[in-house]
Amino acid sequence: MLAVMAIISGFGLGSMYGLLALGFSLTYTVSNTVNFAQGSSMMLGAVLCYTFAVTMKWHMASSIVLPLLLCAIWGVVVERFTVRPFVRRGSSAWLMATLALGIVLENAVLFTFGKEPRSLPSSLAARPLSIAGLGVYPLQLLIPFMGLLMALALHLVFRCTLRGKAWLAVVQNPDAAQLMGINVTGTIAVAYAVSSVFAGGAGMLIAPLFNVSSDMGTLFGIKAFAVAILGGITSAWGVMLAGCSYGIIEALITALFGSPYTNVVTFTLVIIALTCMPHGLFGRAGVKKV
Repeated sequence: MLAVMAIISGFGLGSMYGLLALGFSLTYTVSNTVNFAQGSSMMLGAVLCYTFAVTMKWHMASSIVLPLLLCAIWGVVVERFTVRPFVRRGSSAWLMATLALGIVLENAVLFTFGKEPRSLPSSLAARPLSIAGLGVYPLQLLIPFMGLLMALALHLVFRCTLRGKAWLAVVQNPDAAQLMGINVTGTIAVAYAVSSVFAGGAGMLIAPLFNVSSDMGTLFGIKAFAVAILGGITSAWGVMLAGCSYGIIEALITALFGSPYTNVVTFTLVIIALTCMPHGLFGRAGVKKV
C-alpha cells in the first residue's frame, strides 16, 4: 500500500518535473541555449498566484492568468538581457547570466514576500478522492494530465505546424531563416516566454501540495534540468517520460528508505543512466556537416 501511494504521488511530482523540464527543451530546441532561471520562474508563478489569490483575495481565474502573463514577460526579460547579448558575441556567458538573474529574482522575492513558507489553498487539494481504496487528491491527477497535454502540444507544434518548423529552422541556420522572413530574435524571445509560462504553471500546480517560498524553485530547477538531459533535451516526450520516472523513483526511495537517501540515490541513478546513454533516453547525437 505504501509503495502504491508513493507511485501515485511520485507520478504527479514527476509530471511537474517534466513540465518544468519542457521549458529547458523548448529553448534548447529553438536556440541551443537554456534558461537556468527556470526554477526562479517556477517560484515566481507560485508566489504571484499566492499574492493575488490569498493576500489580495482576487478571483482564482485572475490569480492564474495574470501570473502566467507576468511569467511570460519575465521570460522575455531573461532572453533579452542575459542571453541575446552574449549569444551575439559568440560567448557562453549566458550560462552564468541566466543563473545570476534567477538568484537576483529569488532575493528580491525574499525581501518582499518574506522567507516563511506559506500554504496555497486549493479545492483540488482539500479533499482526496477514493480510488481503489486509496486517497488521491484531484490535483495529483491534474498535474500528470497537464504535463502530458503540454508534451503532446509541443510535439505537435514542432512536427505538424509551419510555426514549429520555422522555430526549428532558427536553430539549424539562423541566417537562412532570417532571409526566409523568419523573425529570429522574436522567435527565440517567444520560446523563452513560453518556457517561463511552463515553469510558472508548474509552480502554481505544485504549490498547494507543497509550500510557497522564495527558494522553492532552486532544487526543483536542478532536478528538472537533470530530467531534461536524461530524457534527451530535444525530445518533448522523452523529457516528460524521464520526469515521470524520476518522480516515481524519488517517491519510492523516500517511502522505503527515508528522505535522507532521496537525493543521493536519485542523482546517482541519473549519473549512471547518462553514463550508459550519454544523449538521454530519446536524444540523438548531433550530426556535424562538413
